[in-house]
Amino acid sequence: MSNRWDPCSFRPTRELSVNYQADLNPQQLAAVTAGPGPALVLAGAGAGKTRTLIYRLAFLLEQGIPPRSILLLTFTNKAAQEMMRRASNLLGADLAGVWGGTFHAIGARLLRWFAASIGYAPDFTILDREDSEHCLKGCIEQVKGWSTKGPKPNVAAEIFSFAANTRRSISDVINELHPALLPDLPAFEELARQYQARKLADNVMDFDDLLIYWQKLLSEPGPLRDYCLRNFRFVLVDEYQDTNTLQAEIVDMLAQEHGNIMAVGDDSQSIYSWRGANYQNLLEFPKRHPDAKIYKIEINYRSTPEILAVANAVIAANPRQFPKVLTPTVRSGDKPFKVVCLDTQQQAKFVAHRIQQLHEFGTALGQIAVLYRSHFHALDLQMHLNSLRIPYSITSGIRFFEQAHIKDVCAYLRLLWNPFDELSFKRLAQMLPGVGEKSANRLWLAYKAQLPKLPARAAPSQPPSPDAPTRVTKNPADPAYFSAAAQALHACASLAPQKAATAWQQWVEIMRQLADPQLCDHPGDMIRLVVEGGYCDYIEANLTRPHSRMEDLEHMAVYAGEFDRLEDFLTDLALLSNLDAEDNRRDDEDRVRLSTVHQAKGLEFEAVFVIMLCDGMFPSGLALRSTDGEEEERRIFYVAITRAKRELYLCYPVIIGDVNRAQPNLPHPSRFLSEIPEDCLELVDLTNLPPATC
Repeated sequence: MSNRWDPCSFRPTRELSVNYQADLNPQQLAAVTAGPGPALVLAGAGAGKTRTLIYRLAFLLEQGIPPRSILLLTFTNKAAQEMMRRASNLLGADLAGVWGGTFHAIGARLLRWFAASIGYAPDFTILDREDSEHCLKGCIEQVKGWSTKGPKPNVAAEIFSFAANTRRSISDVINELHPALLPDLPAFEELARQYQARKLADNVMDFDDLLIYWQKLLSEPGPLRDYCLRNFRFVLVDEYQDTNTLQAEIVDMLAQEHGNIMAVGDDSQSIYSWRGANYQNLLEFPKRHPDAKIYKIEINYRSTPEILAVANAVIAANPRQFPKVLTPTVRSGDKPFKVVCLDTQQQAKFVAHRIQQLHEFGTALGQIAVLYRSHFHALDLQMHLNSLRIPYSITSGIRFFEQAHIKDVCAYLRLLWNPFDELSFKRLAQMLPGVGEKSANRLWLAYKAQLPKLPARAAPSQPPSPDAPTRVTKNPADPAYFSAAAQALHACASLAPQKAATAWQQWVEIMRQLADPQLCDHPGDMIRLVVEGGYCDYIEANLTRPHSRMEDLEHMAVYAGEFDRLEDFLTDLALLSNLDAEDNRRDDEDRVRLSTVHQAKGLEFEAVFVIMLCDGMFPSGLALRSTDGEEEERRIFYVAITRAKRELYLCYPVIIGDVNRAQPNLPHPSRFLSEIPEDCLELVDLTNLPPATC
């Protein structure tokens, strides 16, 4: 006999205290007051998704559903706490008893009670990422059969985590993300077995185990399964488009008897496939739950009609979606601007000066955002904001030039320019097999002893004119300096560990090639030489997300191509870092937000600039290799557009690199721009103005 909830019993036990009809629009009201059974709520950008969930939670409680029978699953504990706090205020009652939190937090809570079912004690420790990598490091040393010295722990952790959350084999994941590691597949599979055994023996779990074991115990008869099916009678899931395969399986299992799932999300805002999110979970919800009702919430409370017209046109080009059309409630404003710039310098200067104007006209700096696909897109802009003393904050995770792969490649160039650079030498030395901190110190002393005595570099004969353009002074590079590192490395090659012999010779050869006088005026080409000379193999074997890192390095090479000398490029990076540290660490300032689109999801701003809208930049060149990738890039663009409330600027340069070069990089405008009807945009063409002006 079915245990599905009887709709006839879904009635209030007392007079409702909340006036749902007054507080909600008709679309929200339909979702909030939906009867029992599976429901998919498609909440468009700015349409009040959180409000809908809060009122749904309140409505269930007012129907007499016991608090302990409601499970609210979110992606941050902060979101769950905020929703329950607001629902509590709405009802004027404490919601103690409602289960609310992240998938991992709920899994941990349940596994504490039922740990014995999987051979754990209830006081198991949960490893953070650093702890799990330390555990993996010990296991890697125990596994035999590595073709080299074994993978870095963070690479192994990424592979195992991605496999677990996407329900794929280790073989499939290595083939997709790290094909260079396929010869070590048997060793990786043995490593996975030893890692699991080590965790069980030590009574520890990593984050993925919290979901793996929860799903395992839900899939077979036992006390945890019985508890979940008996107690969790209504399951609410926030940001359902961001669930991975494992999380979607857990949700379906929780509701396998009663069917009372309400999944709330927006397939148009699914932008996290790189961490395992699967938007097909949302698209295929009606297939897995044939009697599901679908509710669309399309009334937008954020953006002007003109901005929404652009957003609707962009997302309409994605064939695989639940079609939605955002309807505005905000009064009309200006059309979004399509800003065509000659080069990246002009783009940066336009954005910086327009931000200054907006601020002078009364827009708070904190209500202005510059969004981009990758952090390096904003490097020129940072320099111009600094020059205008406009404070900004960067919310893009690790700053571009602080990332390991960027610092690695820059270390080659810094050692070339200054062969006495101890930090760069040791950084590169410790990338070699068998070289640790102690041996790097020993090798540094040997290398330094072999360096020739170099003449002091001549200072410029006179200061440049204040009116002189920047980045044009060209002094021939001193070949004695540029060849010194390679000579010293070659002289002490015999002191390198046996494991590092081949890699050391490769290092010598790269430094020799970098010293070629024909390369000295082309720092972009020097970066490509380092990558192609062997660093690409290092990335494949030692770093996570290798394809994305390779794309970063090509973008850095393009950026470096704007400089006529290696010295200018390295100086520019140092100045940028120092200015960042001086001007952008104050928390009490009203600051412009510089952010990747991913980091800005869920936020809104009065004015938004989206920059570097060129094919290969936005959309990313890596993503364009597949249909799935292009569709996700279009969703990322849609998310960027829908952050804007009042003003939107879509910007791109027609030239990337040095405008004076014989063969400058001439990218195509982003294909997404061509999908927007011309009458939806106001064209601003700056290409007839001099370079680096606006």
